[in-house]
Amino acid sequence: MGVKVAKFGGSSVADAAQIRKVQAIVLEDPARSVVVVSAPGKRNAQDAKITDLLYRCYECARGGSGFDTVFQTIADRYREIARDLDVVVEIERELQTIRAGILASTTPDFAASRGEYLNARITAALLGHEFVDAAEMIRFGADGKLLRDETDKAIAERLRGEKRFVVPGFYGAMPDGSIKTFSRGGSDITGALLARGLRAEAYENWTDVSGVLMADPRIVANAKTIPTLTYRELRELSYMGANVLHEEAVFPVIDVGIPVNVRNTNVPQHPGTRIVNQIEGSTSSVTGIAGRHGYTVIGLEKNLMNSEVGFGRRLLSALERRGVSFEHMPTGIDAVSLIVESSYLKGKLDAVLDEIRAECRPDRVQVSESMALIATVGRGMLHTPGVAGKLFGALATAKINVRMIDQGSSGINIIIGVEEKDFEAAIRAIYSAFAADVPQGN
Repeated sequence: MGVKVAKFGGSSVADAAQIRKVQAIVLEDPARSVVVVSAPGKRNAQDAKITDLLYRCYECARGGSGFDTVFQTIADRYREIARDLDVVVEIERELQTIRAGILASTTPDFAASRGEYLNARITAALLGHEFVDAAEMIRFGADGKLLRDETDKAIAERLRGEKRFVVPGFYGAMPDGSIKTFSRGGSDITGALLARGLRAEAYENWTDVSGVLMADPRIVANAKTIPTLTYRELRELSYMGANVLHEEAVFPVIDVGIPVNVRNTNVPQHPGTRIVNQIEGSTSSVTGIAGRHGYTVIGLEKNLMNSEVGFGRRLLSALERRGVSFEHMPTGIDAVSLIVESSYLKGKLDAVLDEIRAECRPDRVQVSESMALIATVGRGMLHTPGVAGKLFGALATAKINVRMIDQGSSGINIIIGVEEKDFEAAIRAIYSAFAADVPQGN
């Protein structure tokens, strides 16, 4: 029997009732022998995530006030979970150790990691599985970068045999043994690393939605689940704002061909979304739509720009010197536009424009703020005539003005720029045009 790694996100382990659902899911399939858990997430809209509270604890410890109040909130939450699950865990000793560690820590990583650590302790006790600390296996170098080969070897060695394990997500260890966390949502990465190290038959990522949806459900009501998509499509959608799965979580499994299955803890019978390397053929031209707002467009015009050797290099060097990266750079014969996240330009837009004028001497510079980017993604787009026409026809019918068009060389996406006020309407228009082509995911 193959091994499945099952990772449960913060909403799936937010309280005792949710963790009971995790228990039922794990026990339903004996192949789910390795379980990864996040820290408890929000129980309701007014609630706080444990990880946020732990970060606040660290800040309070450095600032000298408010620590005890915040830590008490965290401690009470875990006491309640352990009591309601009726598990035998030395909860008070663990809390005392965590409290002392946060007060003594020099970085926020130790504090942030304790949410996953203590939740894994409790879950392991409930399931009767062996607890294994992620710090024993997930290895970082002195520069803070993941040591992939060492981590693979440590996972295969530590989790071998017929036992069943629970591992906390989100963190690993530096060479000196100190805790190092991934970026927020990094428990997804932990699960993927364990799946890779064990060469698992599948990596199940359990969350609070039934797979990857074709569009943001906050914008499109009852958006369809995508039954199957490729890693490349997921990367494009994740980059543009689809946040069901951490965008770095695919890298550990992509080159060894382990499929990812995104599923809903609250609706475990739903098959969710399978993410694979390749899909033969395509039942639809478009897989999904995702977007983000908060962009600025810097447009330059200069006569004979296309014949001016080094113009592009000088333009991008001006951004580099100011520590600004760009998203896209559509060009014409005598014009070029830079699409930049507005946050990068905060407090430095004038300086960047001065650099550009000094380096490139454009005839005209125009800045357009409050822009949004929307990506329409699909492996079937490359060989399906009329996709672009259908997309822009839908936008025209909705009376949405397209300010920018960019199609990647891969041919699996078309990115458009619209004003922020048109963002949601544009996503709904594109979804309506293509949703009928996508089969139901349940």
